[in-house]
Amino acid sequence: MNSLFRTVLVFVLSAFIASCGAKKDAQQEEERIENVKVSKLVKQKVSREIELSTTLQGYETMKIAPSVTGTIEHIYVEVGSRVNAGDLLVRMDQKQLNTTKLTFANASVEFERVKVLHETGTVTQQAFDQAKLAYDQTKENLEFLTDNTFVKALFGGVISAKNYEDGELYNGNPILELTQTHQLKALISIPESYIPNIKKGMNLMVASDVYPNQEFPAIIEIVYPTIDPNTHTFQVKLKMTNSENKLRPGMYVRTTLKLGEVDGLMVPYQAVLKLTGSNERYVFINDNGVAKRVRVTLGNRFNELIEIIADELKEGDELITVGQAKLIDGIRLNVME
Repeated sequence: MNSLFRTVLVFVLSAFIASCGAKKDAQQEEERIENVKVSKLVKQKVSREIELSTTLQGYETMKIAPSVTGTIEHIYVEVGSRVNAGDLLVRMDQKQLNTTKLTFANASVEFERVKVLHETGTVTQQAFDQAKLAYDQTKENLEFLTDNTFVKALFGGVISAKNYEDGELYNGNPILELTQTHQLKALISIPESYIPNIKKGMNLMVASDVYPNQEFPAIIEIVYPTIDPNTHTFQVKLKMTNSENKLRPGMYVRTTLKLGEVDGLMVPYQAVLKLTGSNERYVFINDNGVAKRVRVTLGNRFNELIEIIADELKEGDELITVGQAKLIDGIRLNVME
């Protein structure tokens, strides 16, 4: 028997043995029966609440970045300055504005002259239209340059950033940042299972560790219509008044959404398993003598019980409460009393 034949024979025998071993393992897995205990799911009245955390933001934030280039003549505010809508913030180089003022003055005189002549029929409609167009364009340009040379606050707030000093050349980066603080907003992410419970206009309270004995009222202003496929959450926007300026943008806060009493499935906390390396939670139920794995979302916990939420679960299903840690999906069960 030559060496090549021996090699082939050994390879074939090894493959045959491995195949037999795999079939034997699969057969053993199919024949494996796990002893478990179950309890039937029963709905109970529970007060549904969700505790969430978020970071506050100014309700409006504006970067002060004029649309003209040149030297910054003067900045009227500093970081921390409180301003009202219409307050002057920045004065830019006025050369371009002054030139446009002269051009507009000439265009105004010419338009009035042509207008009088047009009313007497001395000039053509085309000449009148050209004079009016030059007047309108120059007027619009003058208004644009005025707004971008004398830059004013569009809303009341506080100056939260200053990036230039008087006399510096403006290069397009924002000169200032204006943040509204008497009104604040916050975005919170809520598990998708709560979509039916969250409505625009709902009231809630916000708390901060900075003020441990005080809560601040807020309202749900927007419920965003889409779900994040990665986190299975949706966002809502909170709006809150901050007339005393106790809260600040960037501050960490907590809130509790009270959704009222609902019929929930309450189960022993230890019956819920966690997928290693993720936040996914699941349970096993007895599906005609076979283990069935069901992904769940957790609700509120009450002592040793916790609410589970899943479309696949219903009242009367047999939840596996003992022996679930050894189960895999599809394994046969021996239900013990």
